[in-house]
Amino acid sequence: MDTIVLHGKMRAVEKYDLLVVGGGINGTGIARDAAGRGLTVLLCEQDDLAAHTSSASTKLIHGGLRYLETLHFQLVRKALQEREILLGAAPHIMRPLHFVMPHDAHLRPMWMIRAGLFLYDHLAKRRRLAASAAINLRTHIAGTALQERFVRGFVYSDGWADDARLVVLNAQDAALHGARVMTRTRCEQIELAEGLWRATLSDASGARVVAARAVVNATGPWVSRFVRDATPLSTAHTVRLVKGSHIVVPRLFPHRFAYIFQNTDRRIVFAIPYEHDFTLIGTTDIEYHGEPAGVRIEAAEVDYLCAIVNRYFREQIGRADVLWSYAGVRPLIEDESADPAAVTRDYALEIDGTAAPLLSVFGGKITTYRRLAEQAVDLLAARLGSRAAPWTHRAILPGGDLPEGSFAAFLRVVERRYGWLPPPLRVRYASAYGTALHRLLGTAAALADLGPEIFPGLYEREAEYLCREEWAVTSVDILWRRTKLGLHAPPERAQQLDDWLARR
Repeated sequence: MDTIVLHGKMRAVEKYDLLVVGGGINGTGIARDAAGRGLTVLLCEQDDLAAHTSSASTKLIHGGLRYLETLHFQLVRKALQEREILLGAAPHIMRPLHFVMPHDAHLRPMWMIRAGLFLYDHLAKRRRLAASAAINLRTHIAGTALQERFVRGFVYSDGWADDARLVVLNAQDAALHGARVMTRTRCEQIELAEGLWRATLSDASGARVVAARAVVNATGPWVSRFVRDATPLSTAHTVRLVKGSHIVVPRLFPHRFAYIFQNTDRRIVFAIPYEHDFTLIGTTDIEYHGEPAGVRIEAAEVDYLCAIVNRYFREQIGRADVLWSYAGVRPLIEDESADPAAVTRDYALEIDGTAAPLLSVFGGKITTYRRLAEQAVDLLAARLGSRAAPWTHRAILPGGDLPEGSFAAFLRVVERRYGWLPPPLRVRYASAYGTALHRLLGTAAALADLGPEIFPGLYEREAEYLCREEWAVTSVDILWRRTKLGLHAPPERAQQLDDWLARR
């Protein structure tokens, strides 16, 4: 606590090197990197961690194969390099995923796809993923779910990730390095006084003022609005809001391969194995002009996604098959592209030239968040007098220190040590928490030690852990972001968890 002059009076105010506004993937990544370099960091988020864009992705860590067609080679190369780093940093919440692309001669010729996949394989070094290959869909297991007219195709590798848990792990690592993380805390205004930013923060208990030597605006879809409404500055960049929607249906195929489908409008849609019993389908690209927090999927988008998969799969789906849907707003850098799908997924960092810097993050994608954070902290560190070197490219995220970096090997360890856990629960705990499950389970030696089952598959000990260690506050935080248990039980069962949270 420092004593500073505030509105002409000496007052005790918390002072930090860096205030990060926004608890999505970019904000938590920046807070983690900065705290690891020895800077004092406060992160505030107006809602829950990953409450908006960062939990509404297609759950992929990928280079973006389709961006090669628009000649974004540097973006793809950068993303492919980061894909390798991330797969090694959190092997419990990320894993390789093999994609099958059925060939449709009416859309793209074979030679074009072969050339694109060759580039995708070689733009960056691959240590964990297999190279692409041509396949015969009449003999390949992935062909059994497809219509008979698809005979040839390709298979290539990318990565899958639990996006919301990735955000939480970055926040946890930031806190482990000394950062303070405040959710449900809105930054109302920042003003410059005597070489420091004075930020007014508000939460359920009221307002407070903190001081920071620098501020990061990582508010995603709100980035331009935050500068306009809460700061005395302006920015050169703006964002273009593009909505991406997804649907989840009962499992359409029994194997572990995913699919990438080409559409007649030149866009692509993924169909991905999801939560064992489901298939995740997405995404759309639609210009969006509404309030980012209120984004919802539209019936026309559901029809669009169903029509694309029905063009390829034997099993046909419609609106009645949709068990869950979600939509998010991507804050893409404004450019001249007429098609929202063609807007660049790269990012820009804009820093104000004052003595107390304000850095705003425009654009980006989840795959490149770590590099974005590293570059952002590089820009700020020089101004804040920090000479600590970048470190996250070799660091493991909490729970990711698996034996031999192998999830399969870790699962064997968990099975030997916690044989009393039901197998589905054992796999879910290992996937969600990695080695942190030892902290979660503590001295428990039987299922009864986990306390009452307050929601199907959710025992009291896990709920306590999520509230205590992962900033969970509501049933939505727990059932749809920290876990996906909401998919596996009727919605009315959530009331039991709400009641438990209220008592807690």
